[in-house]
Formats: sequence, structure tokens, C-alpha cells
Amino acid sequence: QVQLVESGGGLVQAGGSLRLSCAASGRTFRSYVMGWFRQAPGKEREFVAAISRAGLNTYYTDSVKGRFTISRDNDKNTVSLQMNNLKPEDTAVYYCAASSSTPTIAKDLGSYDYWGQGTQVTVSS
Repeated sequence: QVQLVESGGGLVQAGGSLRLSCAASGRTFRSYVMGWFRQAPGKEREFVAAISRAGLNTYYTDSVKGRFTISRDNDKNTVSLQMNNLKPEDTAVYYCAASSSTPTIAKDLGSYDYWGQGTQVTVSS
């Protein structure tokens, strides 16, 4: 089992940047595919980005490609999401998630076994 704790959210103006971090407990962090999801008010939780176990492969939803970068440090048990050129439509609670079972990068919520508590990102226009 792994516990996930997100940090780094906040209020930023459009065009600004934020870096989200997710700290994972346990010794088996490198065995998990890691993902970031977000949920805006009144909307369903949606996929944002994912990274493979060794960090060699990444995948992004179209709306964040070229603006967001996911990375991980398996020695420090952390996964990060660098968000640049933020837009008001990026406003949401952002969640870190871990998957032990998916053979490769996954973007569906059902593939992820563990979730953090979320961190709020608000982008003002």
C-alpha cells in the first residue's frame, strides 16, 4: 500500500506557473505508474498526465500538452507536475494517483489504486 500527499497548489494569474508535488510513502514507489488527475466544480474527475515506472514514458491529455510536464524521482519517492502558461480552465482540485496493476501508462481512473487528498489550483483571469 502507498500513501500519497500532494502539495504546491495555490492561486495564480493566467499565464503564470505552479509546480505540484506528490510525496509517496513506502519502499515500492518505483513499482507504480503515477498519474495526475483534476476535478473542476460540477465536473467529473479527468486525466491530466501519467508517467511510467522508470520515468521513460509520459502521456498527457491534449489540453495540457506543451504546457504541463510530469516527472518523477524514484530515489525521493516523488512525482511532480510542472504547470506553465496556466489558464482559467485549469482551475480544479488536482489529485496524484498510483497504479500497481496497469502494465503501462493508463489514463482511466479505474486503473489507479491509490489517491491523494488533492490540492486546489485556482487560475484567475
